Amino acid sequence: MTATTAPGASGAIVAPARATRPVRLREMRRFVLGSPAGAASLAFLIFVLLVAVFADGLAPRDPLTTSMGVARRPPSAEYVFGTDHLGRDALSRLIHGTRVTLTVVLTSVLIGDVIGFVWGLTSGYLGRRFDLLSQRVLDVLMAFPALILAMLLLAGLGAGLHTVIIAIAVTRVPLTTRVIRSVTLAVKEMTYITAAQSVGATPSGIMLRHVAPQCIAPLLVIASFNLGSAIFAEAALNFLGVGLPPPAPTWGSMLGGVLAEQFRPQWWLLLFPGLAITLTIVATNLLGDALRDFLDPRVKRQLQVSS
Repeated sequence: MTATTAPGASGAIVAPARATRPVRLREMRRFVLGSPAGAASLAFLIFVLLVAVFADGLAPRDPLTTSMGVARRPPSAEYVFGTDHLGRDALSRLIHGTRVTLTVVLTSVLIGDVIGFVWGLTSGYLGRRFDLLSQRVLDVLMAFPALILAMLLLAGLGAGLHTVIIAIAVTRVPLTTRVIRSVTLAVKEMTYITAAQSVGATPSGIMLRHVAPQCIAPLLVIASFNLGSAIFAEAALNFLGVGLPPPAPTWGSMLGGVLAEQFRPQWWLLLFPGLAITLTIVATNLLGDALRDFLDPRVKRQLQVSS
């Protein structure tokens, strides 16, 4: 085990790398004690992610296989979540729908937040005409409700997995850009930014080394909220029939397909996908609240005092 010397301070001994492990454990303990709801939400989201990853092994049947002889069967020992109007196993479709839904949601949020992060960081730091033009473009994007904007993009691009991801990603960009821009505007007025500018640091170097790290915590919080809204957008698009084309199983298409097929659908065909959507959105929102409080320095000091 080796110790390192802090740059610019000869003889100053820094704690070994292994000492960071107890620090991380203490931080995790503070997070759990400070927000049990956030910790439970994180555990639930990890469970949903594991279901998506191991969907092939968890699903008892093929989600696309139809059998009119067992259509509209209620939940039973053979069909735990019942069957739909085509005789497809609802549990298998829900499990595989988890994979499809999370693929769309996670990819779209990742793309949208990365674009919003770079856009907001650049716009806030450079300012002037670039910032002015950027804000007008964002005003136009934010003038449309997110769902309407996504539907317009899908109408122009066509239905499909990649187009749904692009449509949802575009709707995530404006809010992320505005949040990161506001943080950048506050950070760039700090003294150490002025000091870096005075010694000849380039704007790109200052943004990457000094401003961007200060925006990571707000980005994590906004990303957790974007996950919930993206799940709702994906479900709504598939519910309306403009998302992924059938017979691809998604949570939204499970609801939309059964409502389009009959006026009074069976309760189990609405309960289980609706419950999956609701619980996942609530979990992402609770996790976002917990991250916001945990990353707030004032709340962290209170948790340290109480522990």
